[in-house]
Amino acid sequence: MYAAVVHALGQPPRYESVPEPVPGPGEVVVEVLAAALYPLVRSFASGGHYTGGDALPLVPGFDGVGRTAAGELVYIPGLEPPHGTMAERVAVPASALMPVPRGLDPVAVAAVMNPASSAWIALRERGRLREGESVLVLGATGNAGRAAIRLALDQGAGAVVAAGRDPEALRAAAALGAHRMVALTGSDEEVAAAFGAAAADVDVVLDYLWDRPAELALDGILRHRADLTRTLRWVQVGSAAGPDMTVPSAWFRKADVSVCGSGLGSISGARRAAALRELLARLPALAPTTEAVAVPMADIGSVWESPASSGSRFVFVPGGGERPAGAREAAQDREPV
Repeated sequence: MYAAVVHALGQPPRYESVPEPVPGPGEVVVEVLAAALYPLVRSFASGGHYTGGDALPLVPGFDGVGRTAAGELVYIPGLEPPHGTMAERVAVPASALMPVPRGLDPVAVAAVMNPASSAWIALRERGRLREGESVLVLGATGNAGRAAIRLALDQGAGAVVAAGRDPEALRAAAALGAHRMVALTGSDEEVAAAFGAAAADVDVVLDYLWDRPAELALDGILRHRADLTRTLRWVQVGSAAGPDMTVPSAWFRKADVSVCGSGLGSISGARRAAALRELLARLPALAPTTEAVAVPMADIGSVWESPASSGSRFVFVPGGGERPAGAREAAQDREPV
């Protein structure tokens, strides 16, 4: 069979012949129909992810959608290096496989599950959003940020504030239902004041940026917050703006601020699996937030380092780049988020 293979950390993978997977105890072989490319996948392939691991050669790909020998469409929830989903077939623990609801396009599911699960777990498991509460999405113009807006509203958020740098993407966030916008442009004083005006009394912050934007957001919120004893639940999800943030210690003494992270090590595997199953079940009722761009696996080397356009994601598929057999018919019935 064929797979994408990384031979040097940080270098694009090559499409080449590899041995067939040999299932271990409790494992089954699954035919991979679609596997998405996103920052986590690149991070694993570069050896730079915080969970570590630098074994070579490795097959990239964290999750994907596949078909079992019995013909069941399933979601593959997370394979870590060196055995990834960007291969024609993979061996997966049977207990880990999750059924994909009928009528969903495998390529579209593969494109959306990582950003949507990032937002879903942050909101449900870490931020513990309650109906009627308000949410600030810091970094709302990316795929995960857009999914966070949609999912927060789906969970009954009373208001959603979207913060980002791209004006066009912020307009798209408004179209998704965000109530207020914060443009990360202008001087530091202007940006902090904008956060104070738009997000002073939010309950939950989903932070995909960190670094200076997070500093300005927290400063602006605390300087304008009407009740500093009202808990601000800050969920750190990503660091697109940079890995470090400077926080004056007084900020945590003058206000009730609870900070936690949301990532692969922040909740148990059982809780993560339960959250993913819950999200999959909700997909048919959610409107699209991420466009899937199907790419034949053979072309992986040429697009590996190419950025997808805003709101879209590359999804590698076997064969010539068309949606796998059976997926086109399913897509006619329903497209997920």
